[in-house]
Amino acid sequence: MSFYLAIIGTKDNAVYDLEFGTYRQGGDGTSKFSADMKQLCPFIVHSSLDIVEEMQWNTNVMHLKVIDKFYNYLISAYMTAGNMKFLLLHETRADDVIRQFFVDLYDLYVKTLMSPFYAVDQTITSPVFDQRVKMLAKKYL
Repeated sequence: MSFYLAIIGTKDNAVYDLEFGTYRQGGDGTSKFSADMKQLCPFIVHSSLDIVEEMQWNTNVMHLKVIDKFYNYLISAYMTAGNMKFLLLHETRADDVIRQFFVDLYDLYVKTLMSPFYAVDQTITSPVFDQRVKMLAKKYL
């Protein structure tokens, strides 16, 4: 099972993205997307931004759950208080696990945001952030 995570900024710019596989059921954490799908992942996720922006005004929850489908792939979304969007492209429905992953990712993002060397909507290039996101993926997904 493969995942594609994107953190989208307030200006709809990609702040961070990561492609990874599951560690469950003997997985090694590497993505199993086909070559064509690897190229489509950013487009699929960004195409769901309109749905996220429509839903954000109709609900008061941060975790929007599954918001869109593309063939057999699902897109889950999480809105932060600062209007950042966390989007996850995945294959199976696991709302509770994905919600907990997003909550911990939000905590990690807030810690990064508190750094004096980072500004909102700036691309996150920190290897420490990347490593911690991978550890969250290993823990939950």
